[in-house]
Amino acid sequence: MGRSETNAMKRKRKSEVKPISNGTPDVTAKSPAVVDTSKPTAIFQPSKGRDWTVSVALPGSIISNCQTHELRTSMAGHVARALAVFCVDEVIVFSDGNSKNPAKRHHNRTHSYAHQTDPSQNEYTGDKDPDHFLFHLLNYLETPAHLRRLLFPMHPNLRTAGTLPSIDLPHHLRPDEWCPYREGVTLAGADENGTFVEAGLRIPVTVEQQIPEKNRVTLKFEPGAEEASKDATAEVIRAEAVNPADPREESGYYWGYNVRKAGCLSDVFTECTYDGGYDITIGTSERGIDVEELYSGDEEQKVGNFKHLLIVFGGVAGLEVAVKNDGELQKLGVVEAKDVFDRWVNVCPGQGSRTIRTEEAIWIGLMGLRRLVVNNE
Repeated sequence: MGRSETNAMKRKRKSEVKPISNGTPDVTAKSPAVVDTSKPTAIFQPSKGRDWTVSVALPGSIISNCQTHELRTSMAGHVARALAVFCVDEVIVFSDGNSKNPAKRHHNRTHSYAHQTDPSQNEYTGDKDPDHFLFHLLNYLETPAHLRRLLFPMHPNLRTAGTLPSIDLPHHLRPDEWCPYREGVTLAGADENGTFVEAGLRIPVTVEQQIPEKNRVTLKFEPGAEEASKDATAEVIRAEAVNPADPREESGYYWGYNVRKAGCLSDVFTECTYDGGYDITIGTSERGIDVEELYSGDEEQKVGNFKHLLIVFGGVAGLEVAVKNDGELQKLGVVEAKDVFDRWVNVCPGQGSRTIRTEEAIWIGLMGLRRLVVNNE
């Protein structure tokens, strides 16, 4: 562009500035609104209740691939962040028989006992039982910060968990934030008048039910509770203990993920806590079909609406080793891993690296399968 053209453009821009009454240019007439970028604006907003769920299963053996405690903790943090960002409702940690200690231990998260761990696991398990270590860390990170000291005693597994970035779930509420639901922990002293629950507000919440102490509960506040929480003279904030699925099913909130532990791959399916089990199951592998075929391929590969979607990721040796080491699947004569699932998918075709680590595959896979979730809404 020549000098004459540049000068012409400058003159044009000056001529477009509208003068005000005193003859000076109005440089503020169309100033855009200032956005405070120091605070997050992508806050989850529920639209309507939903009864469908998204579950992810992965082997605890991925922890065995980490050489230090810090790397194991970081690995769990990466997994938890992915689950939170993509609104996963359930995560299952299963044994693929490829870890150093593939002992079976079953832990199911329930309404009130989500925080409790195996009493025999009071020592560090990152190098001995990676399944338990990942299960423990994922449970800890999902719990609101103000409840962790009440639910999780000091443990070697958690010694550096405080250095991980927060996953900042919708139920990780600040004291000055209000939501019709909230997570809490029951306190001692339940009687015929009810139970006090620590929920991170200025005073404990009162529920009519009598619940043993140190149990995690989901609260639904009664009318007037918000006003009482802000009124320094109010002595009672009332709520009721409800099912942990109520915030999602009734109001559409994403309310964190449940954590479940399975002794082998087949237990992921047989111990499913949803009525009717998973209606769509997807196994991930570099030997699967292109993920795009789920959307634009033939009708046989396309995925329609679902009630309970399960996405399974393999460890270092893939899902094939999990099938090979699963006694129940071997009894059924299963030879190929792809036969276990409704779809066998490659979430990153044409990858440049020879390998994709499981913690990377979770991010890539959940993004590639995001359209299934969006189309299901």
